[in-house]
Order: sequence, then structure tokens, then C-alpha cells
Amino acid sequence: MIACIFPGQGSQYVGMGRALADAYPICRATFDEADAALGELLSRVIFEGPEDQLTLTVNTQPAMLAVSVAAYRLLASRGLTPAFVAGHSLGEYSANVAAGTFAFGDALRLVRRRGRYMQEAVPAGEGAMAAILGLDAARVAQACAQAVADGGGVVSPANLNGGGQVVIAGAREAVKRAGERARTLGARRVIQLPVSAPFHCALMKPAEARLAPELRALQTGPPQVPIIANLDAEPKRDAGAAIEALVGQVSSPVRWEEVVGRLASEGVTTYVEVGSGTVLSGLVRKIHRDAAVVSFGTPDDLAAVESALAGLHPRQAGGGKPARRRHVQSRG
Repeated sequence: MIACIFPGQGSQYVGMGRALADAYPICRATFDEADAALGELLSRVIFEGPEDQLTLTVNTQPAMLAVSVAAYRLLASRGLTPAFVAGHSLGEYSANVAAGTFAFGDALRLVRRRGRYMQEAVPAGEGAMAAILGLDAARVAQACAQAVADGGGVVSPANLNGGGQVVIAGAREAVKRAGERARTLGARRVIQLPVSAPFHCALMKPAEARLAPELRALQTGPPQVPIIANLDAEPKRDAGAAIEALVGQVSSPVRWEEVVGRLASEGVTTYVEVGSGTVLSGLVRKIHRDAAVVSFGTPDDLAAVESALAGLHPRQAGGGKPARRRHVQSRG
């Protein structure tokens, strides 16, 4: 059984998706659609940069979405039908587009505003995020609680990524104290992340309040594939549940380890990371060690994807729906 997983902010790079657009008309058309939906040449920023423009949250979020959807449309046109989809933070929007919950153009415009709302929720320089390596989630939560008790402020686990990696987010000084506490509890490393806002913590509540009515106003349809949500690692099989999961996601931690665990418990044996980079592939390999994991973001990746899928019976691909076996990889 196959799951398609979609990366979030942090996996972007200048030039991502360009080879797909050059090689496949369906991908080129997807980037043209993105440019038309936004009324500007987002594709030029994606393909040519400059990097400081691509890494602006308001550009990164629609850019990552566009690359993932372009790649997914190509795979779908080649016969890939996943049994489940999931995405890391922003990637959950890509997963919903792939599932048919809402339209690509609507998603592009919404994630651009999502990026702006998240950026504006906390004044520049007042928030921070840090990756805690080599410490389990319970002890990271303990470090955060101790940091708050020591000096106040907001800090909490933001990305429960698995494989000994937990990202924390909150007020800058509180994040610093939590990192120091984590070291005393045995963390191997504490890495400050170069982010523009402290995503997935209580400081994002103002962004959630602004985004919620816009999400709920989207024209939606029933997902054609269940979406395993970041919020609670539960499958969302109707549009209302999928939308509410995206609302809650803004200020709640991304439970990626639980998401992968849920996919495994549902019978998923093969993961295809769709879009830029291989971050999620690496995390899945640490969580679901006996799974087959491949990433698809360039034409050169097609052979590896095809090879991974070649041994699956057609009914295993989509959980009972035959799929043609043809050619078929954060923070905010």
C-alpha cells in the first residue's frame, strides 16, 4: 500500500521543479496555473531566485505547494493512486489538493495569506525555533516546561518529527532557556533554526484566528483519498474534518512521528515523497524502518519511484483500487 507525503517549508531551493517543467507539459502547465492564480511570475522566483525572495515565507509557501502539485500531477497521470496522503505542516495543503479537497488556485492564494499571517503574528526578532536532537519528546516537553517556570514566556514542542528530532518554538529567550535545559537533560545537539517566525506554537493563535474563516469559506469537495492530519494523526475522510485540521494545525505541533505510525498501522509499506527535497524520506526511514521510501522531485527520480512500485500488486497501491504501474521527497 502506498502513501504520498508532501514536504513543508525548509525544503525549498532555487531551481526546484524546473527540470520537471522543462520535461513535462503537465508540470509546465501547473506552474503557469500558479502564475495566473497569483497574478505574478512565481515560477520565475522558483526557477531563478534570487534566494532571498524565494525564502520569504509569503513566497516559500506557494512555491513549495506548486512544486509538489506539479510533481504529483505527473505521477497521477502515469497511474499512481495512493491509498493515503499526508504532508508536513504546509505540505498538508499539498496533500489536500492531491486528494481533491479544494482547488489548486484557491490553495495557492490561501497559503500566501497563511504565510503573511504567520509572519505578522509575532514581531520580527521576538520569536525563535530550535531543533533538539537526541532527546525524546517527553523530555523535550519537560525542558520547555522548566524554561517557562524559570522565566516565563512561551515555548513548546512544535514539530514532533521522530528519529530523536523535536523542534521547539516560542519567544526567543524562552526557546534559548529550553535549549539549555534540554542539554542538561541529555540532548546531543541544540540547533537554532533560521526561521522568520515561531511556527506551530501558541504565539500563532492570531494567525489561526485570521486564517480560520478563510479556510472555512473555501469551496470544497469530499477527499478522494484519506488525509492523515498533522493535528491528531487521524485520517480525514470528509472536507469539513480536513479543513478543521488545517485550522488547528496553525498553532498546534506537527505530530509527524504519529502520522507515519498511523500510516504504517493502516498497512502502508511504500512512501513516495512528492516535491522538493528528501527531508521527509529521511524521517520516515527512521520511524518506519522496514518501509520502502523514495522521493520524486526531478525527472531523474522516476526510475527509482518505478522500481519501488514495481513489486506492488495493483491493489496494494491504492488500497483496493487498481492502479496502472507505469513511470511513476520543516517547519511552517
